[in-house]
Amino acid sequence: MLAVIVKIVYIIVCIALVVLVLMQEGKSAGLSGAINGVADTYWGKNKGRSMEGTLNKLTIVCAALFIILSAVLSLGLNLA
Repeated sequence: MLAVIVKIVYIIVCIALVVLVLMQEGKSAGLSGAINGVADTYWGKNKGRSMEGTLNKLTIVCAALFIILSAVLSLGLNLA
């Protein structure tokens, strides 16, 4: 029973990780970022509180869960 729960959580984490990565913007700011300087803008200073910062933090959490669950499932422990 525990093995089934871990596998279901693993699938949910995998789907969430894919969605979170696809929702993030690219790191290149383009020509306007090179001219104006992204660090001087409001969003550059408060990136941790913005939606992009939140997506970044959630991606790190999901990636950590993905690695931990992958290790648990690959060990082949008898979870039942």
